[in-house]
Amino acid sequence: MPTFARRLALLLACFLWTLPAAAKTILFVGNSFTFGANSPVMRYRPDRVTDLNREGIGGVPALFRTFTIEAGLDWQVSLETSPGKDLAWHFANRRALIDRRWDVVVLQGYSTLDAERPGDPTRHLAAARELAALFHARNPAAQVNLVATWSRADQTYRPGGHWHGASIYRMAEDLLAANRLALMPGSGIFGVLPVGTAWNRAIRDGYADPNPYDGVAFGQVSLWTWDQYHASAEGYYLEALVAFGAITGRDPRSLGPRERAAEDLGINPEVARRLRDVAAAELAAQRVGGAP
Repeated sequence: MPTFARRLALLLACFLWTLPAAAKTILFVGNSFTFGANSPVMRYRPDRVTDLNREGIGGVPALFRTFTIEAGLDWQVSLETSPGKDLAWHFANRRALIDRRWDVVVLQGYSTLDAERPGDPTRHLAAARELAALFHARNPAAQVNLVATWSRADQTYRPGGHWHGASIYRMAEDLLAANRLALMPGSGIFGVLPVGTAWNRAIRDGYADPNPYDGVAFGQVSLWTWDQYHASAEGYYLEALVAFGAITGRDPRSLGPRERAAEDLGINPEVARRLRDVAAAELAAQRVGGAP
């Protein structure tokens, strides 16, 4: 009888070992910079994600999901987005919708940190801490990340912009520094995704044009769309690559030369390759990347 019991236990252990691991869950919370406004990314593959607002959005989350499929990773991707909103708005108005158990959360706030006080991170950081506490109440091991977004060309080159007269790199650098203030012990924030400085790297490396107001140089792309505020398909593609590398720990270059999302969006294959190189280089420079 003991022998039978041991055999049964061994068979049960083998069965459990062969069961597939449960999919990891990730929630993207943000505004138009997450849902891909003014580009084909907005309606890209909404069937691959769960839009909690039921608006048929694909966006950057759908790009992320596509990358994970290509990499052979099992992720369930959800999003909750609303245009022009900051993190405090999501906490106040969408709390019931997002108050669930998640393995990873990506929080993207207002593009200037505060609509009324551009550059001031106070409201942004307070809301990030509140949201992190909400998610950790459901799952203490949840990894809550902030997105440091890009320099807005309109805020840099147009009179009246908060960063008018500064280098095109400055706004993204300021946003990264502000978001990193959330990494203090006890804040509940796991990491900051360096999307804006990845844009800076693409510009410095000569792949992306620095000033869309004077035309786009031959051989370069604009990471901004027609309003010089939101991203182009290439800009959102780079955002998603940074998120993929940072969250999964996989090298964006591993997606290969025939990456599906780039083909679907009509991105020049050489441009897509360069953007994957940029994402990998920026993640390495910032020492970001790791799966839960």
